Amino acid sequence: MPINLDAVGVESEPGERSWDSKDCLLYALGVGAGTDELAFTTENSIDVEQKVLPTQAVVLNAMGAGMPSLGDFNPAMLVHGEQSVELHREIPVKGTLRSTGRVEAIYDKGKGAVIVMSTRAVLADTDEPLFTNTMSVFIRGEGGWGGDRGPSGPQNVPPDRDPDHSVTYQTREDQALLYRLSGDRNPLHSDPKFAEMGGFPRPILHGLCTYGFTGRALLHTLCGGDPGRFTKMEGRFSSPVFPGEALTVNLWVDGDQAVFQTCGGDGRVVLDAGLCTFR
Repeated sequence: MPINLDAVGVESEPGERSWDSKDCLLYALGVGAGTDELAFTTENSIDVEQKVLPTQAVVLNAMGAGMPSLGDFNPAMLVHGEQSVELHREIPVKGTLRSTGRVEAIYDKGKGAVIVMSTRAVLADTDEPLFTNTMSVFIRGEGGWGGDRGPSGPQNVPPDRDPDHSVTYQTREDQALLYRLSGDRNPLHSDPKFAEMGGFPRPILHGLCTYGFTGRALLHTLCGGDPGRFTKMEGRFSSPVFPGEALTVNLWVDGDQAVFQTCGGDGRVVLDAGLCTFR
């Protein structure tokens, strides 16, 4: 069986990762923040103290040794399915974290396999919980062994009414070239020839860059720009985005949470089943 089902429940050894002010500034610019968000894009403003965008948690993982092989499969058949970020406290501008990865589940979807993995991070000097990332990947062609199909059906469905808020951000033609400097150097996002081999007319934007643009809209609309009020964000990637597209985030608010969808320039949904909770 190509997928290693014995990986479920296995945890990595702790790994450490340090970051500083420059890393935070670079991430903020990579997800579209600019001169109207100086709290996230400069460290030397007289009136504004530097802060960190909550979605930066997705690029601060540090996987230690001991994670098992997920199996023998073609990595080109793997796509990012869902991503969740839960913030246990505000991310500091600099520090060192210690994180542990775990394979939470492997599901048989017939035409493919879904692998769910989590990473739990604490501040290395105090052991204070910092954030938990949970992601799922879908591997085409690796299902059909008769295993548990896992959760199914719609989730975080918007109500049948106009959104309470709608926020549009314009991505840059070179957005992926800037975002990749935060860690993901996959040539699918930078090399036209490589993108063509993957079936795309040109390089696509990182899904987690779209996630970061969406997180900015949620932060400013629901939390007044205060990262300390942002507690959780989850969503499912449903369509690739090309650099230069406009992204529109529609929000339906209910108390201390909001359901959201992000749409591309032609109105298609690119980030679906979204939920954000806040204080």
